[in-house]
Parts: sequence; C-alpha cells; structure tokens
Amino acid sequence: AGGKGRPGGRGTTTPGARSDEAAGLRHRDPPAAAPEGPAEPTLVLRLKFLNDTERLARVRPGDTVGALKRTYFPGQEQQVRLIYQGQLLRDDAQSLAGLHLGHLSVLHVTCPHPPCACCAGCGSLALPLFVLLLALLWYLQLQHRHVFTATATTCLAGLTLLVTFVAFAMYRR
Repeated sequence: AGGKGRPGGRGTTTPGARSDEAAGLRHRDPPAAAPEGPAEPTLVLRLKFLNDTERLARVRPGDTVGALKRTYFPGQEQQVRLIYQGQLLRDDAQSLAGLHLGHLSVLHVTCPHPPCACCAGCGSLALPLFVLLLALLWYLQLQHRHVFTATATTCLAGLTLLVTFVAFAMYRR
C-alpha cells in the first residue's frame, strides 16, 4: 500500500525523480564552448555625430581604433575621424584600452556623409520623382507638339540625358 508513486500524498513522483527531472532540465542545452583564457569584457561606446545623432558601438578593450572604424564605418575608414576628450585619434593601431575608455564613453565622429535618416529618405525619392516629371513632360510634348518649340524639345532631350547619366551613376554604386 505504501508504493513508490505517492509518498506522503504529495504527487505521483518520488523526490528522487523530481531532482532527476530538474537535473535533466538544467543540462538540456549544453553551454556554449568557452574560449580559452578569460573572456574579454565588452564596452559600449557612444558614437556622437555632428548632427547630434548617436549610435551605440559594442567593442572589446583590446580592439584598435582602426578595427572600430572598419566595423562601424565600412568603406569610409580613411574619411572618418574619431575624437575622444578633444583629441583626434590618428593612430589606427592604438588599442581602445590604451585610451582608458569607460562604459558609455563618448567618441565624437566626423565624416563626409554623416548618417541622416531625414536626408536619406529625400535623396532616395528625388530621382524617381524627377523621372516621373520628365515622363510627364515627354507625354505632353508628344500630345501637344504645337506648344513645344524646337528649343524646348532640345532642352527636354538634354535634361533627359543628364538625368539618365545621374541615375546610372547613383545606382551603379
């Protein structure tokens, strides 16, 4: 009558089974392999641009200034300038630990084309709207030839060529 399934009326499993189940849950997902040696802590730096926008950067103290530029400004490493406490960081081989950066330290960033969400949207819409306007002008030129002089048609053709070259230059990048 005192079987294994109901000791003390607490449930259908034995205390030993409960601990085995909990142990099974603890070991279900093995931890990721730890790197050899102590793990290097990460820092979060605040990259502040001239237009007062900020971007957070996760880095390791052993990273260099050049690695930071390559990671967060790919293709613009030579144009990007980083400033910390009023000093321009010129040496790309210098480690971030050597600068004594703390968590949430501010690095000021100057670059030729800072990331600006408001301007990016405008630039991406300007060319399609201009092409649509040119298409409307060509439609009107074909439907109402008597309104367009030879000079106006020549200017419209030249403007179309110019917009075509700009479009190919923009989308070729």
